[in-house]
Amino acid sequence: MALQLEDAPALARPPVRQKKPSKVAVVKPTKKTTRKTVVRKASAAPARVPRRPKERKRETATSLAAQQRDISVSEFFTKNRHLLGFDNPAKALLTTIKEAVDNALDACEEGGILPELHIKIQQLSETRFRVSVQDNGPGIVRQQIPKIFGKLLYGSKFHRLRQSRGQQGIGISAAGMYGQLTTGKGVRIISRTGPRSPAHEFLVQVDTRRNEPKILRDKEVEWDSKQGTMVEIELEGTYRKGRRSVDDYLQQTAMANPHATIHYTPPTGAKEEYERQTTELPPEAMEIQPHPHGIELGMLMHMLHDTRARNLRAALIADFSRVSPKVADEILAKARLPGKARPSRIASNEAEKLYKAIQAVRILNPPTNCVAPIGEETLTKGLESQFVAEFYVASTRPPSVYRGNPFVIEAALAYGGDLPGDELADLYRFANRVPLLYQQGACAITKSALSTGWRNYTLQQARGALPVGPLVILVHIASVWVPFTSESKEAIAPYPEIVKEIRLALQECGRKLGAFLRRRRRVADEEKKRSYIDQFIPHIGESLQAILALSDAQKKRTVKNLQEVLEKSRKS
Repeated sequence: MALQLEDAPALARPPVRQKKPSKVAVVKPTKKTTRKTVVRKASAAPARVPRRPKERKRETATSLAAQQRDISVSEFFTKNRHLLGFDNPAKALLTTIKEAVDNALDACEEGGILPELHIKIQQLSETRFRVSVQDNGPGIVRQQIPKIFGKLLYGSKFHRLRQSRGQQGIGISAAGMYGQLTTGKGVRIISRTGPRSPAHEFLVQVDTRRNEPKILRDKEVEWDSKQGTMVEIELEGTYRKGRRSVDDYLQQTAMANPHATIHYTPPTGAKEEYERQTTELPPEAMEIQPHPHGIELGMLMHMLHDTRARNLRAALIADFSRVSPKVADEILAKARLPGKARPSRIASNEAEKLYKAIQAVRILNPPTNCVAPIGEETLTKGLESQFVAEFYVASTRPPSVYRGNPFVIEAALAYGGDLPGDELADLYRFANRVPLLYQQGACAITKSALSTGWRNYTLQQARGALPVGPLVILVHIASVWVPFTSESKEAIAPYPEIVKEIRLALQECGRKLGAFLRRRRRVADEEKKRSYIDQFIPHIGESLQAILALSDAQKKRTVKNLQEVLEKSRKS
């Protein structure tokens, strides 16, 4: 019994768990091993030796030098075509037509010819179009055709200070280059310089590596136009209607150029005509010399090196505008430089003294015959041709200057009529008669319009917005050099002088509009009061007749007297 009690605790103990044997790896014998089985633990496997990374190839000065080469402007814009306005297919189609139309209008006006343009868009597939623009201008000399349409930064307007639509010599050749990139086809041009001259047809592409024209076709052809130029470009694009479209651009072009006739055939085939509203060409803009206050030190040194004048005094008088002999002597005296010095031998420190002296001397503003504004009467006609309104007003500001460049600001308003009354006013921007359709928020015109207090002219306006009402606002800047914010020429840089002049022009128009609206409201109030007199006085006469037992003649006399008294009090 005692043994059983001693053994009881042992029987009650839980069984001891035995450890599982560790896994072993059996290595099969090979020719180099014995037939005995080699047993080892898996955890005892030897670590892998990391591979050495391959040595990176390093460039040397010689190898880097071998990779350097010139970059042509054509190659640059091929990779950065958004800088020229070819951001998307819809904008590319618009930009192509815009550049061709601008060149056509400039050519006609310089030739003293009333412009007549034929614009046609053919849709070849869902995203491919063929655009043609034909004018009745003076035409292009045969030798110049390939360079004008097949070479970027080639033109006649870049180096002269005179108002024109084109400025840089990029636009039409860039449009042809875009068509070449998207379709592989060149630009087709037909031009004739007169009725007795042959018509020449060219097919041109841009050699983007050398920025040179590549002539694919050059021959004489039969053409039914007496003179002028026709440009045809095939490109990838998108056609749409509405704001910032080709149709909108041509409508605004007709508004700012009422002396032009435009025949337009869209892809739909429905022809549209914009007849000219005046037979007078814009006044001719004259070319002027650079103004001394509009140049920088580097430009001054370049002009002194290239001048044809024999001495420094003659160079200042001949190469700059508004520099008379008296002003030239004053500049030289402040700079302490001899007037007989050779301009090409002026050292850099002497040129800097001359530059500082020029900035310190008071010089008249440049002449303004180099700019040709649209004019108040012509602006009003342009608005009347496109909008049915109740009131039109236009204002042309006196010429002003920014960085030595003369410019003129014009503004015009159309109010009432068929214009929508519950929407924000429409703002139309123009630079040298060319509509600006994109980058509205970055433009000096928009900023000036938003900062104008339209409430002072009895219009509703939220803070930082355009006024609400049946209103169209038009602003035009005419200058020898419009300060665009980019090569695509879509917005004007907000120079303080330009913003100030735009605001003053809008305020002049706004005051006239405010006077019209107040006068109209006053007339409406008078008509309302008069209607009250006509409505209630007869009833008063009848009541007086019943109370006072007046005859009909007395009643009429009483009514007449009451009307006269109330009319006098209303007018007073």
